[in-house]
Amino acid sequence: MYRVMLIDDETAIRRLMQVSIDWKSTDMEVVGEAASGIEAINTIDEIRPDLCFVDISMPFMDGIEFTELATKRYPDLIIIIMTALDDFEYARKCVRLPVMDYMVKPVMKDDVHETLLRAKKKLDLMAEEKKAKEGVPAEPSAPSQEEFLPDPDNASSMEQIKYFLKEHYTDPQLNLTGVAQHFGFSASYLSRRFKQETGTNFLEYLTSCRMRKAMEMASRGTKMFCTAEAVGIPDPNYFGRCFKKYTGVSYSDYVQEHKIP
Repeated sequence: MYRVMLIDDETAIRRLMQVSIDWKSTDMEVVGEAASGIEAINTIDEIRPDLCFVDISMPFMDGIEFTELATKRYPDLIIIIMTALDDFEYARKCVRLPVMDYMVKPVMKDDVHETLLRAKKKLDLMAEEKKAKEGVPAEPSAPSQEEFLPDPDNASSMEQIKYFLKEHYTDPQLNLTGVAQHFGFSASYLSRRFKQETGTNFLEYLTSCRMRKAMEMASRGTKMFCTAEAVGIPDPNYFGRCFKKYTGVSYSDYVQEHKIP
């Protein structure tokens, strides 16, 4: 099945789409969701969607910004923009972006189904083209893609990546694919080797860099929205969930318990 990600800051919209659409009839399944572009760009490497429904109007990183970044890193990703009627002119900017379609809220079930059928045809075609390319006989002794990559087995390579994350974790657009491209790795290969070499996955390590700094700022009584911005997660709701998952307590409780007099 093809993988779908729902990106909308309205929880009710995401829930309604999940339960009201017959995803299986179009060979689709919802595998993840995000309440903001920031959350989506941080988690998209793990979710690995084939198609994203993206709300155009979201705080901290809107749908256009997300689309520009995501399609640059994932050229085959299909984007369907959702927009309120009042944002129609704003949505017209999407013409210059690789967006398959846009839908006016509230989206209708039949319209979504029709759009999914068109998306499936496009995904099927891309899959057939990929198989055709893979079926072309390779030149004798032609090296595989991974043989062209730098070797992350080398301890110094992994240390460089870890150092890079510690130096750049404040960038809200930082994620696995961007770092992999920076160092010349494929994202899937770097993900696998990073886990093997460090014992943790990429996102967990990046989050730990951010949360250690967040704990330090919390102990000084820094306001949560300031801390969230400073550590590269400017969406306070997503930051709050990350902080609680990492520390076991909410940001406000942590401040109360650990604030330095």
